Amino acid sequence: MRIRLYHHVAAVVALMLLLVTMMNPSAAHAADAKAKTPSHPVQVFDVKAEKVVKSVDNDRQYQKFARSWLKSVTGFAPQLKSDDSCLYVYRVPLNKPTKVKVSQTELNVREVFLFNCANKPPLLLVFDDQRRPYLLLFSADIAPFVKKIGIPS
Repeated sequence: MRIRLYHHVAAVVALMLLLVTMMNPSAAHAADAKAKTPSHPVQVFDVKAEKVVKSVDNDRQYQKFARSWLKSVTGFAPQLKSDDSCLYVYRVPLNKPTKVKVSQTELNVREVFLFNCANKPPLLLVFDDQRRPYLLLFSADIAPFVKKIGIPS
């Protein structure tokens, strides 16, 4: 049992490291004045292939989707377990940092990672200013976002 738990923890850490490689550290600290329109695209990460499979312009509608997810946060998610149900992770850099309060914790979010796994509620992965990860539950509908991004079709 303990070995299985360590395997799950190691898999989650590996996935987070892959996601962090998608992030551009200099972009995370860009001045708000320069960030009217994000220069960094919305990306789709294929978990099995371990690579970005699609990048699209980060337009106002993607910003609206991400902000609606953050506004609907309901709490911290239980620990993510690695399995085959998570096929894609979506990254949406925000055009300006957004504050999210969860319980007594206030986060300054600069980008959002959406985990859309089969037969599970979607989860958000965000990082605070010290690059610590937080998994969040939320209630917003992700269907319009998935339809617009086109993966899965």
